[in-house]
Amino acid sequence: MKFQIGDKVVVLHSNEEGEVVDIINNKMVMVDVRGVKFPAYTDQLDFPYFKRFTEKKLFPEKKEKKFVDDLPREKKKVTEKVVDGVWLTFIPVIHADEFGDDVVDELKIHLINRTPTGYKFVYQLEYFGESSFELSNQVHQFEDFYLHDIPFENLNDSPTFSFEFSLITPDKNKATHYEASLKLKPKQVFQRIEELKQKGEGTFSYRLFETYPGREDNSVDVTPLISKGYKVYDVSQAREHLEPARQEVDLHIERLTPDPDKLDNFEKLTLQLNTFEKYLDLSIAHHRPTFVVIHGVGSGKLRDEIHEILRIRKEVKTFINRYHPAYGYGATEVFFQY
Repeated sequence: MKFQIGDKVVVLHSNEEGEVVDIINNKMVMVDVRGVKFPAYTDQLDFPYFKRFTEKKLFPEKKEKKFVDDLPREKKKVTEKVVDGVWLTFIPVIHADEFGDDVVDELKIHLINRTPTGYKFVYQLEYFGESSFELSNQVHQFEDFYLHDIPFENLNDSPTFSFEFSLITPDKNKATHYEASLKLKPKQVFQRIEELKQKGEGTFSYRLFETYPGREDNSVDVTPLISKGYKVYDVSQAREHLEPARQEVDLHIERLTPDPDKLDNFEKLTLQLNTFEKYLDLSIAHHRPTFVVIHGVGSGKLRDEIHEILRIRKEVKTFINRYHPAYGYGATEVFFQY
Protein backbone atom coordinates (compact mmCIF):
# COMPACT_ATOMS: atom_id res chain seq x y z
CA MET A 1 0.00 0.00 0.00
CA LYS A 2 1.48 3.34 -1.04
CA PHE A 3 -0.17 5.34 1.77
CA GLN A 4 -0.79 4.73 5.47
CA ILE A 5 -3.14 6.40 7.95
CA GLY A 6 -1.66 9.72 9.01
CA ASP A 7 0.28 10.33 5.77
CA LYS A 8 0.22 13.86 4.39
CA VAL A 9 -0.91 13.88 0.76
CA VAL A 10 -1.68 16.30 -2.03
CA VAL A 11 -4.79 15.90 -4.23
CA LEU A 12 -3.49 16.10 -7.79
CA HIS A 13 -6.55 17.54 -9.52
CA SER A 14 -7.02 20.38 -6.99
CA ASN A 15 -3.44 20.76 -5.67
CA GLU A 16 -4.82 20.78 -2.08
CA GLU A 17 -3.00 19.17 0.83
CA GLY A 18 -4.73 16.77 3.23
CA GLU A 19 -4.23 13.73 5.40
CA VAL A 20 -5.10 10.04 5.03
CA VAL A 21 -7.58 9.15 7.83
CA ASP A 22 -8.71 5.66 6.74
CA ILE A 23 -7.77 2.85 4.34
CA ILE A 24 -10.78 1.71 2.28
CA ASN A 25 -9.01 -0.87 0.08
CA ASN A 26 -5.80 -1.28 -1.91
CA LYS A 27 -7.01 1.32 -4.43
CA MET A 28 -8.84 3.86 -2.28
CA VAL A 29 -8.29 5.82 0.95
CA MET A 30 -10.34 8.33 2.96
CA VAL A 31 -8.78 11.82 2.86
CA ASP A 32 -9.40 14.79 5.16
CA VAL A 33 -8.84 18.21 3.55
CA ARG A 34 -9.50 21.08 5.97
CA GLY A 35 -12.16 19.11 7.85
CA VAL A 36 -13.90 17.71 4.74
CA LYS A 37 -13.61 13.91 4.40
CA PHE A 38 -13.98 12.13 1.06
CA PRO A 39 -12.79 8.91 -0.61
CA ALA A 40 -10.07 9.15 -3.25
CA TYR A 41 -8.20 6.73 -5.47
CA THR A 42 -4.50 6.41 -4.60
CA ASP A 43 -3.47 7.26 -8.16
CA GLN A 44 -5.13 10.67 -7.67
CA LEU A 45 -2.87 11.41 -4.69
CA ASP A 46 0.82 12.00 -4.13
CA PHE A 47 3.13 12.91 -1.30
CA PRO A 48 3.49 16.69 -0.92
CA TYR A 49 7.28 16.72 -0.63
CA PHE A 50 7.97 17.11 -4.36
CA LYS A 51 5.38 19.88 -4.57
CA ARG A 52 6.98 21.75 -1.69
CA PHE A 53 10.50 21.26 -3.11
CA THR A 54 9.58 22.62 -6.53
CA GLU A 55 7.86 25.62 -4.98
CA LYS A 56 10.87 26.45 -2.77
CA LYS A 57 13.21 29.09 -4.20
CA LEU A 58 16.97 28.41 -3.98
CA PHE A 59 17.66 32.11 -3.85
CA PRO A 60 14.86 34.09 -2.25
CA GLU A 61 13.81 37.18 -4.13
CA LYS A 62 14.85 40.49 -2.71
CA LYS A 63 11.91 41.99 -0.91
CA GLU A 64 11.05 45.57 -1.61
CA LYS A 65 9.74 47.81 1.11
CA LYS A 66 6.00 48.19 1.04
CA PHE A 67 3.96 50.74 2.90
CA VAL A 68 0.52 50.10 4.34
CA ASP A 69 -1.14 52.36 1.80
CA ASP A 70 0.40 50.33 -1.05
CA LEU A 71 -0.98 46.98 0.13
CA PRO A 72 -4.07 45.79 -1.75
CA ARG A 73 -7.12 45.11 0.31
CA GLU A 74 -7.60 41.42 0.95
CA LYS A 75 -10.72 40.01 -0.61
CA LYS A 76 -12.62 37.61 1.55
CA LYS A 77 -13.01 34.23 -0.08
CA VAL A 78 -16.62 33.09 0.23
CA THR A 79 -17.27 29.39 -0.14
CA GLU A 80 -20.92 28.43 -0.24
CA LYS A 81 -21.84 25.13 1.34
CA VAL A 82 -24.27 22.92 -0.53
CA VAL A 83 -27.58 22.60 1.34
CA ASP A 84 -29.53 19.64 -0.01
CA GLY A 85 -30.69 17.54 2.94
CA VAL A 86 -29.58 14.56 5.00
CA TRP A 87 -28.14 11.56 3.15
CA LEU A 88 -27.14 7.96 3.82
CA THR A 89 -23.87 7.28 1.98
CA PHE A 90 -22.28 3.92 1.18
CA ILE A 91 -18.58 3.39 0.42
CA PRO A 92 -17.79 -0.01 -1.19
CA VAL A 93 -14.60 -1.62 0.12
CA ILE A 94 -13.09 -3.40 -2.91
CA HIS A 95 -10.17 -5.78 -3.41
CA ALA A 96 -8.85 -7.59 -6.47
CA ASP A 97 -9.16 -11.39 -6.43
CA GLU A 98 -6.66 -13.88 -7.90
CA PHE A 99 -8.16 -13.33 -11.37
CA GLY A 100 -7.76 -9.56 -11.18
CA ASP A 101 -11.49 -8.91 -10.81
CA ASP A 102 -12.78 -6.32 -8.35
CA VAL A 103 -14.68 -7.90 -5.45
CA VAL A 104 -16.72 -5.92 -2.92
CA ASP A 105 -16.04 -7.07 0.67
CA GLU A 106 -18.19 -4.69 2.69
CA LEU A 107 -19.94 -1.33 2.72
CA LYS A 108 -18.91 1.56 4.99
CA ILE A 109 -22.00 3.56 5.99
CA HIS A 110 -21.97 7.29 6.74
CA LEU A 111 -24.74 9.72 7.69
CA ILE A 112 -24.16 13.01 5.83
CA ASN A 113 -25.84 16.19 7.10
CA ARG A 114 -25.77 18.89 4.42
CA THR A 115 -28.08 21.30 6.24
CA PRO A 116 -27.40 24.21 8.65
CA THR A 117 -29.25 22.32 11.44
CA GLY A 118 -28.00 19.72 13.91
CA TYR A 119 -30.03 16.59 14.67
CA LYS A 120 -30.28 13.90 17.29
CA PHE A 121 -30.92 10.51 15.76
CA VAL A 122 -31.77 6.94 16.69
CA TYR A 123 -30.51 4.52 14.05
CA GLN A 124 -31.46 0.86 13.64
CA LEU A 125 -30.39 -1.77 11.11
CA GLU A 126 -32.83 -4.66 10.62
CA TYR A 127 -32.68 -7.93 8.68
CA PHE A 128 -36.07 -9.52 7.96
CA GLY A 129 -37.57 -7.35 10.71
CA GLU A 130 -35.01 -8.42 13.35
CA SER A 131 -32.80 -5.69 14.82
CA SER A 132 -29.08 -6.24 14.17
CA PHE A 133 -27.52 -2.89 15.15
CA GLU A 134 -28.70 0.19 17.06
CA LEU A 135 -27.08 3.57 17.69
CA SER A 136 -28.19 6.86 19.28
CA ASN A 137 -26.08 9.96 18.68
CA GLN A 138 -26.00 13.43 17.12
CA VAL A 139 -24.97 14.73 13.71
CA HIS A 140 -24.09 18.42 13.61
CA GLN A 141 -24.57 20.85 10.75
CA PHE A 142 -22.56 20.02 7.62
CA GLU A 143 -21.04 16.99 9.37
CA ASP A 144 -20.13 13.50 8.15
CA PHE A 145 -20.96 10.83 10.80
CA TYR A 146 -19.58 7.29 10.40
CA LEU A 147 -22.17 4.68 11.46
CA HIS A 148 -20.64 1.21 10.89
CA ASP A 149 -19.72 -1.42 8.26
CA ILE A 150 -21.86 -4.27 6.93
CA PRO A 151 -20.62 -7.33 4.98
CA PHE A 152 -21.58 -7.08 1.32
CA GLU A 153 -23.26 -10.50 1.32
CA ASN A 154 -25.74 -9.21 3.95
CA LEU A 155 -27.54 -7.34 1.18
CA ASN A 156 -29.25 -10.65 0.40
CA ASP A 157 -30.98 -10.44 3.80
CA SER A 158 -33.18 -7.43 2.94
CA PRO A 159 -31.49 -4.80 5.18
CA THR A 160 -33.64 -1.89 6.34
CA PHE A 161 -31.93 1.27 7.62
CA SER A 162 -34.32 3.16 9.93
CA PHE A 163 -33.86 6.58 11.52
CA GLU A 164 -35.80 8.76 13.94
CA PHE A 165 -34.56 12.36 13.87
CA SER A 166 -35.20 15.22 16.29
CA LEU A 167 -33.67 18.68 16.60
CA ILE A 168 -30.66 19.22 18.87
CA THR A 169 -32.07 22.69 19.54
CA PRO A 170 -35.86 22.33 19.79
CA ASP A 171 -37.99 24.66 17.68
CA LYS A 172 -41.68 25.13 18.52
CA ASN A 173 -42.42 25.57 14.80
CA LYS A 174 -40.77 22.28 13.84
CA ALA A 175 -41.93 18.68 14.27
CA THR A 176 -40.88 16.95 17.49
CA HIS A 177 -39.47 14.03 15.50
CA TYR A 178 -39.20 12.75 11.94
CA GLU A 179 -38.89 9.12 10.83
CA ALA A 180 -37.08 8.01 7.68
CA SER A 181 -36.05 4.60 6.42
CA LEU A 182 -34.30 2.98 3.47
CA LYS A 183 -34.69 -0.63 2.31
CA LEU A 184 -32.01 -1.83 -0.11
CA LYS A 185 -32.42 -4.54 -2.71
CA PRO A 186 -29.31 -6.44 -3.91
CA LYS A 187 -29.99 -5.80 -7.63
CA GLN A 188 -30.37 -2.09 -6.93
CA VAL A 189 -26.99 -1.91 -5.13
CA PHE A 190 -25.17 -3.97 -7.78
CA GLN A 191 -26.31 -1.51 -10.45
CA ARG A 192 -25.12 1.47 -8.39
CA ILE A 193 -21.69 -0.10 -7.85
CA GLU A 194 -21.31 -0.79 -11.58
CA GLU A 195 -22.14 2.87 -12.24
CA LEU A 196 -19.43 3.89 -9.75
CA LYS A 197 -16.84 1.80 -11.56
CA GLN A 198 -17.75 3.35 -14.92
CA LYS A 199 -17.68 6.91 -13.55
CA GLY A 200 -14.60 6.39 -11.37
CA GLU A 201 -16.47 7.49 -8.24
CA GLY A 202 -16.16 6.09 -4.72
CA THR A 203 -19.61 6.41 -3.09
CA PHE A 204 -23.34 6.18 -3.73
CA SER A 205 -25.99 7.89 -1.61
CA TYR A 206 -29.71 8.03 -0.86
CA ARG A 207 -31.42 11.12 0.51
CA LEU A 208 -33.36 10.54 3.76
CA PHE A 209 -35.00 13.97 3.71
CA GLU A 210 -34.40 17.36 2.11
CA THR A 211 -36.00 19.66 4.71
CA TYR A 212 -36.91 18.88 8.30
CA PRO A 213 -40.73 19.16 8.51
CA GLY A 214 -42.66 21.84 10.37
CA ARG A 215 -45.09 21.16 13.17
CA GLU A 216 -48.58 20.22 12.00
CA ASP A 217 -51.47 22.32 13.26
CA ASN A 218 -54.13 19.82 14.27
CA SER A 219 -56.45 22.32 15.94
CA VAL A 220 -60.10 22.05 14.82
CA ASP A 221 -62.95 24.50 15.34
CA VAL A 222 -65.66 22.31 16.96
CA THR A 223 -68.26 25.07 17.32
CA PRO A 224 -70.25 23.99 14.22
CA LEU A 225 -70.38 20.41 15.54
CA ILE A 226 -71.66 21.50 18.95
CA SER A 227 -74.34 23.70 17.36
CA LYS A 228 -75.63 20.68 15.40
CA GLY A 229 -75.99 18.60 18.54
CA TYR A 230 -72.86 16.44 18.34
CA LYS A 231 -71.19 15.43 21.59
CA VAL A 232 -67.66 16.81 21.84
CA TYR A 233 -65.38 15.49 24.58
CA ASP A 234 -62.30 17.07 26.10
CA VAL A 235 -59.20 15.24 24.84
CA SER A 236 -57.99 14.68 28.41
CA GLN A 237 -61.18 12.70 29.06
CA ALA A 238 -61.36 10.93 25.71
CA ARG A 239 -60.01 7.65 27.09
CA GLU A 240 -63.10 7.33 29.30
CA HIS A 241 -65.32 7.11 26.22
CA LEU A 242 -63.27 4.56 24.28
CA GLU A 243 -64.06 0.89 23.93
CA PRO A 244 -62.00 -1.14 26.46
CA ALA A 245 -58.69 -2.49 25.19
CA ARG A 246 -58.01 -6.22 24.96
CA GLN A 247 -55.01 -8.09 26.28
CA GLU A 248 -55.18 -10.31 23.20
CA VAL A 249 -57.14 -10.49 19.96
CA ASP A 250 -57.76 -13.66 17.93
CA LEU A 251 -57.70 -13.01 14.17
CA HIS A 252 -58.81 -16.46 13.00
CA ILE A 253 -61.42 -15.61 10.39
CA GLU A 254 -64.16 -17.78 11.95
CA ARG A 255 -63.86 -15.59 15.07
CA LEU A 256 -64.50 -12.41 13.10
CA THR A 257 -67.45 -13.28 10.87
CA PRO A 258 -70.27 -15.87 10.96
CA ASP A 259 -69.96 -16.52 7.19
CA PRO A 260 -66.24 -16.75 6.33
CA ASP A 261 -66.95 -18.87 3.23
CA LYS A 262 -68.68 -15.90 1.57
CA LEU A 263 -65.42 -13.92 1.58
CA ASP A 264 -62.54 -14.28 -0.84
CA ASN A 265 -58.92 -14.32 0.39
CA PHE A 266 -58.43 -10.58 -0.07
CA GLU A 267 -61.60 -9.73 1.86
CA LYS A 268 -60.60 -12.09 4.67
CA LEU A 269 -57.14 -10.52 4.96
CA THR A 270 -58.60 -7.00 4.92
CA LEU A 271 -61.05 -7.86 7.72
CA GLN A 272 -58.27 -9.41 9.81
CA LEU A 273 -55.92 -6.42 9.38
CA ASN A 274 -58.67 -3.88 10.13
CA THR A 275 -59.54 -5.76 13.32
CA PHE A 276 -55.87 -5.93 14.30
CA GLU A 277 -55.31 -2.18 13.78
CA LYS A 278 -58.47 -1.35 15.73
CA TYR A 279 -57.32 -3.20 18.84
CA LEU A 280 -53.72 -2.06 18.38
CA ASP A 281 -54.95 1.57 18.46
CA LEU A 282 -57.10 0.84 21.52
CA SER A 283 -54.12 -0.67 23.35
CA ILE A 284 -52.06 2.44 22.59
CA ALA A 285 -54.90 4.81 23.56
CA HIS A 286 -55.28 3.04 26.90
CA HIS A 287 -51.49 2.96 27.40
CA ARG A 288 -51.39 -0.81 27.72
CA PRO A 289 -47.84 -2.14 28.29
CA THR A 290 -48.30 -5.24 26.10
CA PHE A 291 -50.68 -6.74 23.57
CA VAL A 292 -50.92 -10.24 22.02
CA VAL A 293 -52.23 -10.79 18.50
CA ILE A 294 -53.12 -14.36 17.50
CA HIS A 295 -52.61 -14.72 13.75
CA GLY A 296 -52.03 -18.46 13.37
CA VAL A 297 -49.25 -20.09 11.36
CA GLY A 298 -50.69 -20.78 7.89
CA SER A 299 -48.72 -19.36 4.95
CA GLY A 300 -47.37 -16.49 7.06
CA LYS A 301 -49.00 -13.76 4.93
CA LEU A 302 -51.11 -12.35 7.79
CA ARG A 303 -48.19 -12.48 10.21
CA ASP A 304 -45.89 -10.64 7.76
CA GLU A 305 -48.50 -7.92 7.12
CA ILE A 306 -48.96 -7.43 10.89
CA HIS A 307 -45.19 -7.17 11.43
CA GLU A 308 -44.90 -4.55 8.66
CA ILE A 309 -47.52 -2.41 10.46
CA LEU A 310 -45.77 -2.82 13.82
CA ARG A 311 -42.40 -1.71 12.39
CA ILE A 312 -43.70 1.75 11.46
CA ARG A 313 -45.60 2.48 14.70
CA LYS A 314 -43.44 4.66 16.93
CA GLU A 315 -45.35 3.55 20.04
CA VAL A 316 -44.18 -0.05 19.47
CA LYS A 317 -40.91 -0.66 21.28
CA THR A 318 -40.48 -4.25 20.09
CA PHE A 319 -42.45 -7.36 19.14
CA ILE A 320 -41.67 -11.07 19.33
CA ASN A 321 -43.01 -14.08 17.43
CA ARG A 322 -41.66 -16.99 19.49
CA TYR A 323 -42.96 -20.32 20.73
CA HIS A 324 -45.67 -20.03 23.40
CA PRO A 325 -47.31 -23.00 25.16
CA ALA A 326 -50.79 -21.59 24.45
CA TYR A 327 -50.32 -20.42 20.84
CA GLY A 328 -47.27 -22.27 19.48
CA TYR A 329 -45.73 -19.97 16.85
CA GLY A 330 -49.11 -18.55 15.89
CA ALA A 331 -49.02 -15.35 17.98
CA THR A 332 -46.95 -12.18 18.26
CA GLU A 333 -46.46 -10.32 21.54
CA VAL A 334 -46.16 -6.53 21.25
CA PHE A 335 -44.43 -4.25 23.80
CA PHE A 336 -45.16 -0.51 23.85
CA GLN A 337 -43.24 2.64 24.78
CA TYR A 338 -44.84 5.99 25.65
